[in-house]
Amino acid sequence: MPPVTTQVPAFRVAGISVRTRNSDEMDSATARIGGLWDRFFDESWEHKLPRPGADARIFGVYSAYESNEHGAYDVTAGVAAPPGAELVGGAGTVDIEAGEYLVFHGQGAMPQMVLDAWGEVWRYFSRHPQVQRRFGTDFEAYDAVDRVAIHIGVQVADGASAGAWAALADAP
Repeated sequence: MPPVTTQVPAFRVAGISVRTRNSDEMDSATARIGGLWDRFFDESWEHKLPRPGADARIFGVYSAYESNEHGAYDVTAGVAAPPGAELVGGAGTVDIEAGEYLVFHGQGAMPQMVLDAWGEVWRYFSRHPQVQRRFGTDFEAYDAVDRVAIHIGVQVADGASAGAWAALADAP
C-alpha cells in the first residue's frame, strides 16, 4: 500500500530510550532497539507511564538525529503523555514535532511486520529523491500488536500543497 500524507499536531511521548545508529542495528552484537522493546514490555512500562484519556497506542519514536539515516539517533519506546505528567524513575519524554508526515502501514506478525514496513520506507525514499525527510522526529504508532503506522516527517517546499504530497505518495 502506498504511503499517505497527514498533518500531525505536536504531542509528547513518555518512555525509555537508547541511542543507536542503523549500522549498529545490522549486527546482533551491537543492535539496541530489540533490547529496548524487550525491556519496555518485560518491565511493564506501558502500565507504569501516565496516559492521556483512552489513547492506548504504543509508540516508537526516532529523534535527536545526528545527521540523517546514517548518523546516530535516539529511539524511545513509550506512550502518549498528558501535559505535565509526573514520570516514574528512568522514564523521559520526547516531543513529536508538528508537521507533514508520510505514513506507511504494516500488518502481520512481529517483528517481521515492522521490518517489512521499514523496508517500504527505505524503498520509497530511494525511488522519490525529491521528497526530503526532515530528520526531526519520526514515529511508529502501534494500535494493536500486529499493526503499525510509521510516520516519517517530510519537508514541504514553500507553496506545496498537501495534495501535491499526496500525489507523490501515491506514485509507485
